[in-house]
Amino acid sequence: MDTPSSAVLVTGCSSGIGRATAVALARAGLPTWASARRVETLDGLRDAGCRVVQLDVTDEESRQRAVRTVVAEHGAVGALVNNAGYAQAGPAEDVSLDLLRRQFETNVFGLVRMCQLVLPGMREQHRGTIVNMGSAAGLMGVPGASGYTMSKWAVEALSDALRFEARAFGVRVVLLEPGGVTTTAFGATELASWPDGTGAYDRFREVHHERMAGWGAESSAVLSTPDDVARTVVRAITARRPRARYKVGVAPRLMPLMYRLLPDRAWDAFWARQFPLA
Repeated sequence: MDTPSSAVLVTGCSSGIGRATAVALARAGLPTWASARRVETLDGLRDAGCRVVQLDVTDEESRQRAVRTVVAEHGAVGALVNNAGYAQAGPAEDVSLDLLRRQFETNVFGLVRMCQLVLPGMREQHRGTIVNMGSAAGLMGVPGASGYTMSKWAVEALSDALRFEARAFGVRVVLLEPGGVTTTAFGATELASWPDGTGAYDRFREVHHERMAGWGAESSAVLSTPDDVARTVVRAITARRPRARYKVGVAPRLMPLMYRLLPDRAWDAFWARQFPLA
């Protein structure tokens, strides 16, 4: 291609970070394709300057069709924002293997496959950017969210390996590590995902729900907004030399530092104060 594609494909744009990111990229003047499993949830994004396409990251036909749609118009996907994901909550004893598989199908395998589908076009034009949405939870284990934290640890490992593998072809791989984000459906989705179990964790579940429900009322100095994350995505895609990692908010800076510095007993005591089991 004489002119490399600058078209951006964003997954998981029905709400929250994905929606804010699609709007921010369009406002930055980039050809932006917003996607979601249910295309009707993307109403309004066309008015913001986005193109829309149906994309379920767990469905191979849907994945290929979405990428072909962008390639047909632009020659290649110039940048991919792997934002689609959700949090499977619950203690490890109660989360079934089927629920864990679903978590990894969306947060890990779907993300990997999207990378595989866009990389040939990026290599051909010797230019491209892949932005993977990690999490502060991918930097440490979080009680009551082991499935989610495992999936985000996997995204950390993938991003490190892929960054090295793709750089010879002019493809940059960036990992975002946001902490808690206000005014998204993410917390409600996590609460709804908590499975029925043995009953041994009822108190833990009650406190966990209280913490999650209180997210929107927390200080903005602690939590980020979807727009905060969106601005970071735009910066990563438009930078001449983007960083390998962008931490967004307080949690990805403070919590991993505590995790590394505190003895294991002190770290466990910290979580015990946050989430009493009885």
